[in-house]
Amino acid sequence: MTGSLPHPRRDDVALDEHGPLVNAMPEVVDQVALARLYGEPLFAMPKDLYIPPEALQVFLEAFEGPLDLLLYLIRKQNFNILDIPMAGLTRQYLTYVDEIRQTNLELAAEYLLMAAMLIEIKSRMLLPPKKTAEGEEAEDPRAELVRRLLEYEQTKLQAASLSAMPQYGRDFWKGQVYIEQSLKPRFPDVHVADLREAWADILKRARLVQHHKISREELNVREHMSIVLRHLQGQRFVEFEKLFDVTRGVPVLIVTFIAMLELAKETLIDITQAEAFAPIYVRLAYAPAA
Repeated sequence: MTGSLPHPRRDDVALDEHGPLVNAMPEVVDQVALARLYGEPLFAMPKDLYIPPEALQVFLEAFEGPLDLLLYLIRKQNFNILDIPMAGLTRQYLTYVDEIRQTNLELAAEYLLMAAMLIEIKSRMLLPPKKTAEGEEAEDPRAELVRRLLEYEQTKLQAASLSAMPQYGRDFWKGQVYIEQSLKPRFPDVHVADLREAWADILKRARLVQHHKISREELNVREHMSIVLRHLQGQRFVEFEKLFDVTRGVPVLIVTFIAMLELAKETLIDITQAEAFAPIYVRLAYAPAA
């Protein structure tokens, strides 16, 4: 079985009568290709490469508009802005406009409008001044242009002054420091069942020490509220049981308990508990005045 071998590519191998001679594009190990042309690496600039003149242009001065160009020409030639030589200024201005017209007609439109204004001012200066009333000077055709140039220069200087000031995000960044603040500890809420059990325990102990005494005593809840507040002043925490005087009988205990409930309702005291089944404590919910 016979077959034909694939022919090598012309850009890979050069042939003669004895076989392959040398590689037309040798393998490059330590050389970086200048560019790629149709996917193939290009290691040397072509000798017949043509670069049009408009491919690369360098502008030594960039202007933001016609007034900026006029101001530049005036300051460069040290012209007196109040007495502008219109002939020389117009000639230099039109030279620059001719250069940008060749490449960017759309950009030159705004400059051409100013050129027309300069030519008009120059032509008006060549004409005899208009007659005015006695004692009045003839209006200078350059007055409007001078006013616009002075306003533009002042605005430009102010903008440069503002730009020179330190700006956030360009010249400095806002420093941020995280300070971890200690939070006020929040004690667990006291459940009604725990408060009921503590109250039942106080009643149980009160019955052990009570004496049989028949008397009539009028008890005032507001008075006992004041007693509880006086007992809590100057102390950080007071145990729940120590606020009750078990020697005075059950009626006093009941009134004292009601007084405590009224104080808690009016947010004058806090009833706290460190954890479940822990002792119950009472404290003032406000800081007493000195």
